[in-house]
Amino acid sequence: MGRTAIERGTEWLSRGGLRPTRQRVALAALLVGDGEHRHVTAESLFALSVRGSEKVSLATVYNTLRAFCEAGLIQEVVVDGARSYFDTRMDDHPHFFWEDTAELFDAPKDQLEISRIPELPAGAELSRVDVVIRLKRG
Repeated sequence: MGRTAIERGTEWLSRGGLRPTRQRVALAALLVGDGEHRHVTAESLFALSVRGSEKVSLATVYNTLRAFCEAGLIQEVVVDGARSYFDTRMDDHPHFFWEDTAELFDAPKDQLEISRIPELPAGAELSRVDVVIRLKRG
């Protein structure tokens, strides 16, 4: 028999070294409980949590997503200065963003080639390169 969403969420928190509080487990179960990758905003995760048995405030969702990022469990994808998505897929990969529906999803990693980046400033080292390909309906 397969693991439950709660079990998957608890194991995931453990991999990040986070204490499995009830609220963290509830949010982790929503994010990784079915084994699929997710792109969520704090607001969309909050909306999902409202349907669950564990009540979580929007402020707690924001704080918990930040803790998940700091623990290396999710990564933040900034689409514009006012909108961040949180991605459970941790490898480097590009994203497609539909401007009209504000949907973010994975783009094929093997089809992207970056042949050169600008010279880095003195004393800097490359952390990562984010690629968000913005789409609009034609």
